[in-house]
Amino acid sequence: MNFRNFDLNLLRVLDALLLERSTVKAGHRIGLSQPAVSAALRRLREATGDALLVRSGQGMIPTDYALEIELPLRLFLGDIERLLSAHQRFDPAEADFAFKIAGSDFYGEFMLPPLVERLQRTAPNVKVQLVDLVVDSHLASLQQYSVDMAMVPKTTLPDWVEGQAVFHSDFAVVASKENARIAHAGLQPGQKVPMDLFCDLGHVLYSPQGNLKAMGDAALERVGRKRRVVMTVPTFSAVWRNVLQTDAVAILPEQLAHKIAGEAELDVFWPPVPVDRVQINMIWHKRFTGSPAHRWMRGLIAEVMAPLNEGYPPLGDI
Repeated sequence: MNFRNFDLNLLRVLDALLLERSTVKAGHRIGLSQPAVSAALRRLREATGDALLVRSGQGMIPTDYALEIELPLRLFLGDIERLLSAHQRFDPAEADFAFKIAGSDFYGEFMLPPLVERLQRTAPNVKVQLVDLVVDSHLASLQQYSVDMAMVPKTTLPDWVEGQAVFHSDFAVVASKENARIAHAGLQPGQKVPMDLFCDLGHVLYSPQGNLKAMGDAALERVGRKRRVVMTVPTFSAVWRNVLQTDAVAILPEQLAHKIAGEAELDVFWPPVPVDRVQINMIWHKRFTGSPAHRWMRGLIAEVMAPLNEGYPPLGDI
């Protein structure tokens, strides 16, 4: 391939095709017609000597070579974008964009209210969208740019992801103030729930995937015990609302447990065994690390989440 004569605009088309796996959708993404995308693909095939994407049903499948260059291509385009925008001044007051964050409804309670308040004062035309975090596909969402950021527990990440630790959380137990079995045991808020009672009570479990086990179960298994899960629900709000209306209990992040206990007829206790502390990271595609708008929004989010760390040790690496 003669690189001097190569049209670099074709790389934008290839990136869109690898994201969308469709000439029509790729065209919509970058503002080209389907015939123009198909023509660009023909030129890319001639230049690389590889088919790049092949038809499969209603979509297209990348070749091994295309998959091999997909990430380097995306990072290269991100570097070019940052290079060309390095001189541009970012003014939040003049900014007009939507920032989409994948996360649970926990962030609707703790992040959105203070974040939106700041945006209204400093960047009135910037919108923030909280969308459901789908655990098994949040990385794909970042890779395809369908979200700008995800809020996730600390885990192993691919090298194209960057992130920042934002807060720690321990876990507490919530129960209705009218819970007869808690009352019969004579427990006072803030006390530890006895092991036998804890395991015998019905538990409401937060699990978007409908899993019947979570971190609390791992803690119990270490001491040879198990609890009785009676239902799973996909949001934290559904957890505490069901606890409020039943004699079931639930394990929730400590900050959320105390917040809703102050607003609803709930009491907060401690589990009989320590549940592993969780560190939450905000993560994003490395392509956006140097983006002035993205960097500014990350700073705001870190600021509004910082109060959740009061009383906790310093945050670690992602």
